[in-house]
Amino acid sequence: MQWARLLVGALLVALWAGVAQADTGAAPRDVPQVSNPSAVHIPPVPATYETKRLGWLTLSFAPSAHERVQPLLTEAEADKERLTEELGQSVLDHVEVRVARTADEMAMLAPADLPPPAYASGVAYPPLHLVILSLVGPGSADATDLPEVFRHELAHVALEDAVLGHHVPRWFNEGLAVHESGESSLLRVRTLWDATLSRTVIPLEELDRGFPSERQEVSIAYAESADFVRFLLRDGDHVRFAALVDRARKGEAFDSALADSYGTDVRKLEFQWREEIAKRYSFLPVLTGGSVLWVIVIGLSALGWARKKRKAKATLARWEAEEALAAAAVAPPEVPDAIFVRPEALPKIEHDGDWHTLH
Repeated sequence: MQWARLLVGALLVALWAGVAQADTGAAPRDVPQVSNPSAVHIPPVPATYETKRLGWLTLSFAPSAHERVQPLLTEAEADKERLTEELGQSVLDHVEVRVARTADEMAMLAPADLPPPAYASGVAYPPLHLVILSLVGPGSADATDLPEVFRHELAHVALEDAVLGHHVPRWFNEGLAVHESGESSLLRVRTLWDATLSRTVIPLEELDRGFPSERQEVSIAYAESADFVRFLLRDGDHVRFAALVDRARKGEAFDSALADSYGTDVRKLEFQWREEIAKRYSFLPVLTGGSVLWVIVIGLSALGWARKKRKAKATLARWEAEEALAAAAVAPPEVPDAIFVRPEALPKIEHDGDWHTLH
């Protein structure tokens, strides 16, 4: 059995490395700074785009993306209600969402002076109430999980509305967005488990000063930010969370607002959270030996990745077919060359001993 466990372990390492390469959870911040919203020029959407209006939401997209965009329209109202309830404020009175077909096309839909980061499949401009998404990940043919990216960027805009633009720590901003989107939940469990057992969880005080640049540390930063927001939103603490947001909205410094709302300072809350994740993750290796759990985790992640890739290829093929049909519809019909008939093929008649060809 020992050799079997070693073999499974080696496979897990290889699979985990492949999944880590595709993980976008380590991407840096996707919220460009807008210092003077009134001076920002937002380009119009292309005339070929389709636009849907859902009261507070205006959604523009290429007609070929209708199937991919439909879940956003279906779930948008529930997403807004959840954010309104958790933040305890009226948010998202109007939001414009633009869905590009590719990451490159995102730049055409964004303010020229504030282009989306090259690595982003979604970007939010909270002061402008503008969100831009891409159907395909940057530099690849992999389809994005559009509803997931939509929820992430919508959370950034909602938080800006809730606190009236007052400062909140980056871990709180990004943690809320990741928590609300539900993105990479299995991978975040793995990241937190590794960080807890290796004692590499990053203090929130360090994240206040800035997120790290090294990939693995960035993954830890995002995973723990989302989980600490979950901890603040745990059962019975929703009222406290809303009170924290309300105090920040009124201009109170975030650490002070947190302490006043939860009855203790951020260091003690962080200590309680660390105790919780230590209990949550320390027993998992004993029960599973690591193998069974992470075969399931990585298997599900790989399955989701493969499904997205197949869907993206089908989408690209459909776009190509539609573009070919559109080109054929506007192309002038081909006019055949003049038809020539060989003289010997024309009928002839005899008259007075001579043969004459009929024309």
